[in-house]
Amino acid sequence: MTSPTKDTSRLLDLAARIALRGHGNVEPNPMVGCVVTDADGTIVSEGHHRRCGGAHAEAIALRKAGDKAAGGHLYVTLEPCHHTGRTGPCSEAIIAAGITRVIYAHRDPNEIAGGGAGHLRAAGIDVEYQSTRKTVLLNAPHEHRCRTRRPWVIVKWAQTLDGMIATASGDSKWISSERSRRLVHRERGRVDAILTGLGTVIADDPRLTPRTLRQPRRVPARVVIDDQLEISLDTQLVKTADEFKTVICCNAGKFTSDKAKRLQQAGVHLISLGEQGTIAASLATGFEAHGWSNVLVEAGGGLVGRLVGEDLVNEVLTMIAPTLLGDPTGVMPFRGRTTQRISDGLTLDPVDLRVRDSEFMGWYRTPGVVRER
Repeated sequence: MTSPTKDTSRLLDLAARIALRGHGNVEPNPMVGCVVTDADGTIVSEGHHRRCGGAHAEAIALRKAGDKAAGGHLYVTLEPCHHTGRTGPCSEAIIAAGITRVIYAHRDPNEIAGGGAGHLRAAGIDVEYQSTRKTVLLNAPHEHRCRTRRPWVIVKWAQTLDGMIATASGDSKWISSERSRRLVHRERGRVDAILTGLGTVIADDPRLTPRTLRQPRRVPARVVIDDQLEISLDTQLVKTADEFKTVICCNAGKFTSDKAKRLQQAGVHLISLGEQGTIAASLATGFEAHGWSNVLVEAGGGLVGRLVGEDLVNEVLTMIAPTLLGDPTGVMPFRGRTTQRISDGLTLDPVDLRVRDSEFMGWYRTPGVVRER
């Protein structure tokens, strides 16, 4: 990869920050940001992909720039598309605007949409590829979905300073602050599905709906991993299945049971865990049949450990409260591995670390999902 210049890195990072404004509105499309400058490097416009099916970031930025785009440079977080779908090809819009130089941060892994860079070069435009850490982080979910045909999986938990998500009796209200809980509800309203396990349903009887002051960008499906279909018909999830989409992932052999029929009559959808009983099979079905582009996991340590064991976790969001329990029988956020040495542990890549009031927030990626292309 070409070593990016300071100015190029700054403008691509700006485009990446702008792209994040589309989170929750554009998926399964990628989040994309674009900055247009004149030939001297002065910014004349910016744009981001705002909603799935709407104008792309380049088209918005070029429209804002108008005649100022002629002879200018365009910085974009993803290779401009060269196909006609719900919108026209961005490559043609760039050529028509008179842009002389295009810097893109990531080759589009979507074979249908890709190829714009080559078309722009053929038209005589100077095209460069330079990425930054921010653009790599931004594009990782899109690359993952194209490569695996599974949704991007984010695991969230709140814990005490000594690493517990609940007391031995199961009490966990509230480890995190009200501010942190608002952030979680905002994230709930930006994903396609919220995934939990039967143990959490039994312990908390949650509704798993986004509750925010603003209208959520998405209303996620509530998804339960319940291998043997043991969920009670009296849970909040089942009783509200006609109002909010509810999915239970279970062994295929349970599909013909009386319990399955009663759940389906209540409005619950069933997805098979596959012949091997894997969550991966259910996520693949959710991606292809239900359109899940991203999934937020709110579950106990057993299910989190199972997801990690299947190499399905892409992100981890933790809220660490300044509270000590000192009880070794408390509930841990992640279990199911045997580790003899510290080096046997799973080391995460930090994305964002910050203090929020009295809490520490850590946002991480699991190894291998942050890759430069």
